[in-house]
Parts: sequence; C-alpha cells; structure tokens
Amino acid sequence: MMKKVVKFGGSSLASAEQFRKVGAIIREDEGRRYVVPSAPGKRFDGDTKVTDMLYGCYRMAEQGRDFKEALRKIRERYQEIIDGLGLSLSLEQEFETIRKNFEEKAGEDYAASRGEYLNGIVMAEYLGYEFVDAAEVIAFDENGRLDGAKTDKMLGERMNQCDRAVVPGFYGAMPDGSVKTFSRGGSDITGSLVAKAVHADLYENWTDVSGFLMTDPRVVENPVTISTITYREMRELSYMGATVLHEDAIFPLRQEGIPINVRNTNRPQDPGTMIVESTCNKPKYTITGIGGKKGFASITIEKAMMNSEIGFGRKVLQVFEENGLSFEHTPSGIDTFTVYVHQAEFEEKEQQVIAGLHRAVQPDLIELESDLALIAVVGRGMRRTRGTAGRIFAALAHAHVNVKMIDQGSSELNIIIGVENRDFETAIRAIYDIFVVAQL
Repeated sequence: MMKKVVKFGGSSLASAEQFRKVGAIIREDEGRRYVVPSAPGKRFDGDTKVTDMLYGCYRMAEQGRDFKEALRKIRERYQEIIDGLGLSLSLEQEFETIRKNFEEKAGEDYAASRGEYLNGIVMAEYLGYEFVDAAEVIAFDENGRLDGAKTDKMLGERMNQCDRAVVPGFYGAMPDGSVKTFSRGGSDITGSLVAKAVHADLYENWTDVSGFLMTDPRVVENPVTISTITYREMRELSYMGATVLHEDAIFPLRQEGIPINVRNTNRPQDPGTMIVESTCNKPKYTITGIGGKKGFASITIEKAMMNSEIGFGRKVLQVFEENGLSFEHTPSGIDTFTVYVHQAEFEEKEQQVIAGLHRAVQPDLIELESDLALIAVVGRGMRRTRGTAGRIFAALAHAHVNVKMIDQGSSELNIIIGVENRDFETAIRAIYDIFVVAQL
C-alpha cells in the first residue's frame, strides 16, 4: 500500500460541507495516512478567512481593547463546522487558553497559528486519527529559521508511533517553546516536511484548482492544465510570476525524490498535476508553460572592442551590486552589453548607476529603455524539437509584437523574451495559440 501525505488548503476546509468532501477523499484511499490541514478559508465571496480574523482579534488584545466579541465570532465558525459534522467535540477549553494567551500578549505568530491548530483538532476527531501538535514536531532555531535536521528527526520518530495522524500546517516552535509560523502558504511547507519525514510515496496537495495551468487564466481563457511538470520547469515558471507552490515546500520533497500531486477538492475525479524530479513521460505539447512579469527596464552599454576587454562584464555588474540592484538577464553582443532590472528599483538610483558605469567602463554610449516585460516559455520538450524559437518569433511577428530581447539558457529548458509592457498579453496569447491551440 502506498504511503501518502495529504495537505488540504483553507478553501477545502471552510465549512462542514467542505470537510465532508475532504473526509470522503481521505477515506477513499487507505494510503492517505497523514493529513495536514490549513485554517478555514472563505466560505463565500466577501467572507473572512479565520487566520485574518485571528490577526484582527489579537491586535485588539494587544491594544488593550475588548476582544471577546471578535473571539466569539471565531468560536462560532468552528462550532458551525462541528455541528455540521455531528461531532460531540468541545473546544471550550482551547478557546479559554487562547483568551488567556491573547491577554498575556503571546505574540502574533501564536495568534495566527491557532486557526490551523483548532482545525487540526476538529479534523482528527472527524477522521478518528491521532492529533499531533505541530509545535511538538517542527523546530525553528534561535534566529527563527527552520531547523530541518531536528524537525526531520522529531517528525520521523513521532510519526512512526502513529498509524494515522493529523498535523496542523503553518507553524512550529522556537527553542523556548514559543510558537513560530512560516510565511503565508506555510501549510505547504508543513506537508512537505511530514512527507519527507515519513518517506512518503506521494505528497498530495489538495486545493481549489485542478492542478497548474499552462498560463495565466486572466490572460488566456481556459488554459490547458499541465499534466506533468518537473521541479526545474516549475522553478522557471514560478520565478517568472506563475502562482505555484511555496518554494520552501518543494525543497524537502525534491531532496527525497517524492512526487507532488496537486488536486482539486471540489473535483476529486480530475487527475491534477504531477510534479516530479524527472520523467520519461513525453509532454503532449512542446512547451510546458508560459509565465511572465511586467515592469522591467534595460540598460544597454555600448563600447567598441569591449569583447576584448577583460573583466568588462564584472565591472558593469559590480556597479549594479554597489547600488543594491539585482539583475534579471544580461544579453550581450560584440560591442554591447545589456542589463535587465526591475524598473521600480532602478528608477530611484538610475543617475548613480549611469555615473558609476561611466567611471567603471568608460562606455561610448548608454541607452535606457523602460516599460518592458519578460516572458518565459518553459518546456522539457523544447530540447527535442527543432525550430521552437523560430515558431515563437513567427507567432509574435504575426501578432505584430516587437521582440526587444531573446535569451535561451544552455539547458534548452526555457526561452526568455523581452517585449514592451503593452504587448505582454498579446505576446502570451500568440505563443499559447501557436503551441497549444494549433494542436487541439
């Protein structure tokens, strides 16, 4: 029997009805032995997530205001779920402890973590699984960073004693025992840590979408779902703005070679997206996905014979480093060297950078261009397919998009294209059409 760790997001656990869907999913597969729940999310448009309610409630306590009514509303949210599931569970004592700790200013991290903590108790009761408080098995060091080795040891030892368990997401504990949370999206990290510790065969991440889409649905209507994606492809797409899993959630799984399956709680019949280290599985399309971001500027340094000047590139980039600016791409020609940076950051320091470049490399000319966008076309299938760049250029030319820059990595896993901000959506649609729609 496969050993699976399943993590459910806030929208999957927002109400008793959603809880029942989750229960059915877990009970359907004997391998789903370890469950990581988030705090209840929004039940409908305009609703408030429990985590946000807890933040607001704690701020009232911190300011010395009466927070009893705010805490009562949170309690009602949980009672609604408990009653809807027909459980005899009482959270009376838990809320009394929370009230005291809020009065004693236990900290914002403690407050935010209670959403997952309480939902974990409800989930464990509903499933008949053992409840394991994440504060007992997930360790942070004195600087507030995850202590991976200690966590892996504690989690592994504790999970070995449990045939089936619920571990709340999002938080752990500092060396002094105080609660510490991950950043938002931290339940994904908890899920991956549990999967690594128990040597899971599969980590299922259940949310409200049926896997990852090939591109932004706000740009392309109903884009195709990616069936299989490698960690490297995912890294490229997430770097270019695609909304994917929390980056820190991927690392422990990649270390162990554990695949991730992103599934939809509301459509459990959909296979979702598999995220793997590597695969022989040939992709249906040449490309896996398209990501992109607006708001870049380019700085082009022109100098005759610069290609024979040793250290030219280093001197140029050092100027950006000295001004606290990171660069995105550095396409170059025989006598030109271009640096792409985030425009908002660069605008504050553009004159210092220009002066610094003149001092460092004595250029013949410096040209600035603003309001640029970068688009990443990513796919392991591009290595085996001739003419991919040509097809991209043809599609963009047909859509009347002027290409400002093209940069292909030696891995042939991605091609970065620079266009004007105003052409961003048109360019993505044109690339999607030529590689996907034309094949449908």
